[in-house]
Amino acid sequence: MNYFVTGATGFIGKFLLERLLAREDAKVHVLVREASQDKFELMAERYGDAVKRLHIINGDITVPGLVAPEDLKKLKNKVDHVFHLAAVYDMNMDDATADRVNNEGTRNVVNFVGELGGNVVLHHVSSVAVAGGDFVGKFTEDMFDEGQRLSHPYYRTKYESEAIVLNEATVPFRIYRPGVVVGHSETGEMDKIDGPYYFAKAIQQISYRVPKWLPLLGIEGGKVAVAPVDYIAAAMDAIAHKPGLDGKCFHLMQSNSPSVGDLLQAFLEAAHGPEFGKRINIPKLSPSMKKLSSRLQRAVPERTKKQVAEAIGVPLSVLGYAFNLAVFDDRQARAALKDTGIRCPDIRDYVDKLWQYWELFLDLKVRITPRQMQKLAGKVVLVTGASSGIGFNTSKKLAAAGAKVILVARTKDKLDETQSIIEKAGGEAHVYPCDLSDMKDIDRMAAEVLHDFSHVDILINNAGRSIRRGVMESTTRFHDFERTMQLNYFGSVRLILALLPTMAKRNSGHIINISSIGVLANAARFSAYVASKAALDAFTRCVSAEVRAHNIHTTAIYMPLVRTPMIAPTKIYDYVPTWSPDDAANTVIKAIIDRPKSVATTLGTAASISYALWPKMNDYILSKGFQLFPSSSAAKGRKEGAKPSLEQVVFANVFKGEHW
Repeated sequence: MNYFVTGATGFIGKFLLERLLAREDAKVHVLVREASQDKFELMAERYGDAVKRLHIINGDITVPGLVAPEDLKKLKNKVDHVFHLAAVYDMNMDDATADRVNNEGTRNVVNFVGELGGNVVLHHVSSVAVAGGDFVGKFTEDMFDEGQRLSHPYYRTKYESEAIVLNEATVPFRIYRPGVVVGHSETGEMDKIDGPYYFAKAIQQISYRVPKWLPLLGIEGGKVAVAPVDYIAAAMDAIAHKPGLDGKCFHLMQSNSPSVGDLLQAFLEAAHGPEFGKRINIPKLSPSMKKLSSRLQRAVPERTKKQVAEAIGVPLSVLGYAFNLAVFDDRQARAALKDTGIRCPDIRDYVDKLWQYWELFLDLKVRITPRQMQKLAGKVVLVTGASSGIGFNTSKKLAAAGAKVILVARTKDKLDETQSIIEKAGGEAHVYPCDLSDMKDIDRMAAEVLHDFSHVDILINNAGRSIRRGVMESTTRFHDFERTMQLNYFGSVRLILALLPTMAKRNSGHIINISSIGVLANAARFSAYVASKAALDAFTRCVSAEVRAHNIHTTAIYMPLVRTPMIAPTKIYDYVPTWSPDDAANTVIKAIIDRPKSVATTLGTAASISYALWPKMNDYILSKGFQLFPSSSAAKGRKEGAKPSLEQVVFANVFKGEHW
């Protein structure tokens, strides 16, 4: 079977190629513009040995004929299916670009397919956008020209390009209308900020700033025709190879589409944020008000609209779609896919994967001041525990400021992932796997780093192990104290000792230890963890006086509770105030710039003073917290994940950031 694909380097395209190449007899010809050659070659690596059946055809859909005459001659009567995916999807696009690519490009493809001869079938990827932005009611797969308003360039050209296929194609064709495309339902993979992802940053901030127990007021909004990219690619592949479906259109989306409110709530849950206590429907505008609104929108200059969109991080057309009143029917698609085992999953079943991928690979914007850039550019910074949480976010910021970041953690795969994320954002990072509880492995890693870079300017001892367990529950678990001390204290000391001589020789260096508010507040249930951090604290304070003459600075950062994978097993922490990893990373960057002796929150400082002045009162308060927050959800007959009591909420907010 021979295929010809346009837009193969696009998001849907690369997954469709995967499906086509899974067919052993498939030979796939891919139209690639000269500007996309490098991008395609990188993408092709994902197909392994099957890449031998991929054949690049140089060309461009915006050029009549698409390909050189000699290439057309080679393809004549040899192509069974043409998949046309190439199009511009940009909610900020201008009319000229939309017409040139989406309309003229489609016309050129239609003419090209007509020239191929044989029994070729054209598969045109359209969009539910053909319904326009304000269609009201059910829009079926048989509907097309319903008098809908198509003022936005994207909606208009998706409609017009589909009309070109319907009216001008001289070969059999099938039309696919995907809904809002989100990441892969199994891996979360996504290629850009789009659709619901526009709201991800706001959702992330809400999840960190707003307590989970506090109900929110939200909107219900319209239905969102959403679908993961793997379903769209699988459905297109399956439908394309089924007989008797020529001339039909297929809506590719979740059958029972979620509302905007459902979608936002699903993402909030994935982000461990609060729930909507109530969702309201925005009242419909009357026809006269709609006309007035349209006039006002037309009166606003396009430049102003773009400036507003950039300021809020969301295209205005996307905000408008949140209140769309169209409901899309996918009956024909479901019928065509019957007995294939292919169905569109409910977004609630895979939203956690979308969220995890966004946080890792798409949340790349880092704010770095000119002063930070000046101080950090070119510096060699070693970060332990760099593959997640505080270390991951700190590494991203350091790289964005121009530092050479040495990534250290136990698992190489995760470090490689972190490196690729940093490099994708334009930073420099280097991977050095190491078991930081193994002293010999630390020596080996440090020697390799010094061999490769000759020195380390800044060491950030961030890797750590935390154990939340009362001492009466630990009387037979001495190994908990040993392994916590091994990593948090001995591992950090060993690394400091390995790097200190070169710092002294260069008469320059900075050692930053990520400590804990528990060291200042004497957190109950954390005796193993706090003791290990306190030991490192005491060691560094002693060493600090010795190395000051060598211009080596030390900083202890007494972090409050930070929402990282380390605290995830303790479900009660979903409901108490925490810092975000971003807040913590900003604190680390500021410490590098200002080089303070220590950094602590107001509560941490107050706790330290109160223990020195009123130790019995301090013990009384800590004892109350110890009794109030049990070691496990089952300890007081509470179900796992149950919401905290009012007393617990008040206590956690009064002592914000403390470990309970």
